[in-house]
Amino acid sequence: MAPSRESIQATIEAYVKSVASGTVDDVLALYAPGATVEDPVGSDVRTTEAAIREFYGIIAPLEQTAELGVVKIAADHAAFNFTLTTHLPEQKVDISVIDVMTFDDDAKITSMKAIWGPEDMVTR
Repeated sequence: MAPSRESIQATIEAYVKSVASGTVDDVLALYAPGATVEDPVGSDVRTTEAAIREFYGIIAPLEQTAELGVVKIAADHAAFNFTLTTHLPEQKVDISVIDVMTFDDDAKITSMKAIWGPEDMVTR
């Protein structure tokens, strides 16, 4: 049975919040065992918890905020856009991302693909 739209929406909202201002453990708690992460699409797919932990560990110490945009959910799939802003001492860097995710019956993330490129980063 596919997870409910509401539970997928809640996972997406928790994901965006955790990526911006949570800990690596907060983010990993949203993933199912055996999940995969391809961020950005075209890079090596991270297939182990250790590799996923290392990936999110890079951004965890940064001061960031995020704004969730449009969310589309169909069965156990979702696509959504969000903007992640990194607050540096003398500037801000915005990255606009579209994530495509699949979910297990408990609305845990089983795969995540982030679609973005260098042209999606804006310094201000």
